[in-house]
Amino acid sequence: MNKIIERFLIFFIGLPLLVCLVLFLPQRHNLALNLVVVLVSALGSVEMAGMLKRKGAPLPPVEAGILGALLPLAMTAVVCFGVDPLFVPGVVMLAVSWLLVSRTLGGAEKLEGLLPLVAAGFSVLIYPGFFLVWIIRLVRYPRGHLIVLIFLLMVFAFDSAAWAAGMLFGKGNRNIIPASPNKSVAGFVGGLAASTLLGLGVVSLLPEPFTPRYIPGVLSGLILGCLSGFAAAFGDLAESALKRSCGIKDSGALIPGRGGVLDSVDSVAMAAPVYYVLYRFLF
Repeated sequence: MNKIIERFLIFFIGLPLLVCLVLFLPQRHNLALNLVVVLVSALGSVEMAGMLKRKGAPLPPVEAGILGALLPLAMTAVVCFGVDPLFVPGVVMLAVSWLLVSRTLGGAEKLEGLLPLVAAGFSVLIYPGFFLVWIIRLVRYPRGHLIVLIFLLMVFAFDSAAWAAGMLFGKGNRNIIPASPNKSVAGFVGGLAASTLLGLGVVSLLPEPFTPRYIPGVLSGLILGCLSGFAAAFGDLAESALKRSCGIKDSGALIPGRGGVLDSVDSVAMAAPVYYVLYRFLF
C-alpha cells in the first residue's frame, strides 16, 4: 500500500511539474526540458552500468554518466544553439574512440576484460540517451513544446491506464510474457485505449501542430496514439527483460514508488523515436 501511495504522490506532483517545465519554459527550444533530458540520460546510464556490472562488465559510474549524457547534450547544442548537426556524429566518434583507445593503452592485465567493458560503454552510450535524443529533436518544430507535451502525456496516459486496468481487471490474464509476468492483457488493452484516445483527441483540439499531411485527421491520430502506445509497452517490457537477466527487481531506488530512473523512463525512451517518425510522416 505504501508503494501505491508513493506512486500517486509522484504522479500528482511530478506530472504538473513536467507540464509547467514544457509549457512555461519554452525559451531556446525548451532548453530547460532538454537539460532535464540530459540529466535523466546520465542517471539512467549509471543505472544501466550497474546492471551490466552484475554481468561482468564493471564500467565506472562516472564514465557511464558522461557517456550517457553525451548524445542528448550534443543534440541540445544543435537544436538550442545552432551548432552544426555534424557535431552529433562527431561526438559519437569521439566517445567510441575513447572507449577503444583508453582500454587498449592499459596494461596487459586489463586486456582480458576489454571486450565486456567496451560493450558496456557502447550500451550506456545508446541506452537510454540515444532514444531520448528524439525528444530534443521534436522541439525544433513550430509549436514544438506542444508536440513534446502531447508525446509525454500520451506515454504517461498509457502507463497510468495500463497500471489501473491491470489492477482492476488483470487478475486472470497475467503471466503471458516471461520477461514481465505481472503484466496483464487487461493492462495492455487499457493503456493502448488511453494513448489511442489521446491521439484521436489532439487532431481535433490542436489542429495547428497536428495538421494531417497525407492521411485523414482521425486516422492519423489513431495511428499516432496506437503505435506510440505499442512502443511504450515494448519499452517497459524491454527494460523488464534487462532487469530479469540481471536478477533485480528495480534499476535503482531514486524515485519512490517506481524504483530507478530507468524504471520511470523505459516507456518514454522506446516511444520517443517512434513518435518522432510518426509525427514527421503524418503531420
